Amino acid sequence: MATRGKTHEDYMREALAQAELGRGRTRPNPMVGCVIVKNGRIIAAGHHARAGLAHAEVVALAAAGERARGADAYVTLEPCSHVGRTGPCAQALIAAGVRRVFVGVRDPNPLVHGRGLRALTRAGIDVQVGVLGEPCLRLNEAFAHFIVAHRPYVIAKVAQSLDGRVATRTGASRWVSGEPARAFGHALRNACDGIMVGSGTVLADDPALTCRLDGGRDPLRIVVDTLARTPPLAKVVQAARRSAAPTLIATTSRASETRRRALVRAGAEVFVCRQRRGRVDLECLLDELGRRELLSVLVEGGPTLLGAMFDSHLVHKLHAFVAPLIIGGAEALSSVGGVGPALLRDAVQLGALELVPVGADLMVTAYPRYARAH
Repeated sequence: MATRGKTHEDYMREALAQAELGRGRTRPNPMVGCVIVKNGRIIAAGHHARAGLAHAEVVALAAAGERARGADAYVTLEPCSHVGRTGPCAQALIAAGVRRVFVGVRDPNPLVHGRGLRALTRAGIDVQVGVLGEPCLRLNEAFAHFIVAHRPYVIAKVAQSLDGRVATRTGASRWVSGEPARAFGHALRNACDGIMVGSGTVLADDPALTCRLDGGRDPLRIVVDTLARTPPLAKVVQAARRSAAPTLIATTSRASETRRRALVRAGAEVFVCRQRRGRVDLECLLDELGRRELLSVLVEGGPTLLGAMFDSHLVHKLHAFVAPLIIGGAEALSSVGGVGPALLRDAVQLGALELVPVGADLMVTAYPRYARAH
């Protein structure tokens, strides 16, 4: 136990809160928070704000100064031991003379994994790993996926009625979910590196796909559009002129050169993907987003795109907002389209469910488990 009534978990929670300050801003790096504790009191704290800037440990140690000697450091992720854009944090902790280092989780990056811990141990520092390990792991689940798969972590978001509809039989969809749920959606946009929709959503709803939070930042806007049907005057295209984030139209060679050139002139980027069954190959698109170092992508639909993502086993996390509504109607759109399984045993299972009321809606957060490897 830590001193003065505070536990190691209490201090790690403070480090997690520090790490959260960098959410959506650190790619391709992970979010990391650090607090320095001496005599049962936090004397300094820091977080990694952006790639190329000082890491959390260095920020916290600079704030602590000479007081760091003999202190304890709580870090959400294993301190790095290699030289990248900045120096190794393990060596910074050693040079500062800290007494103990408490770590949330090991770094999944092969350049670091275990090396930072060994460097600290060899220097005579007491190292303990696993303090609030699960929350620290969840904090950087997108980074952990990206560093291994070299593709972004895909988060699907749907807003549906209790009977699974996202619109009425006439296509009316505003608004299925309430204002608190929509605000949470903008928080997700702020936290993710990219936001993806299908061309059907653009044609039906003309969304801008911007983040409307105070102090928020726009993610890369991605439209999956096999035939480049997106109008050059669509809000999602025009938003690229007013935003620091570009708009990317993912299309195929089936789209005419005329349409592609018109979108480029309007301010969008156009990426021609290979085809799969006559449509954009989503794995090809994710490979390209990985090359652009996007750690996470939020997929907001519509049903055709979400269905294709689930059919291809490409969704890693789901946020489903279920509104207290029954829409009904055989022709009303369901939240997930695609082909779907022939047998129930092949249906997507949802694990680690979390149910949280958000205004009048219920938010279901879950992790898909696929019956067979894709």
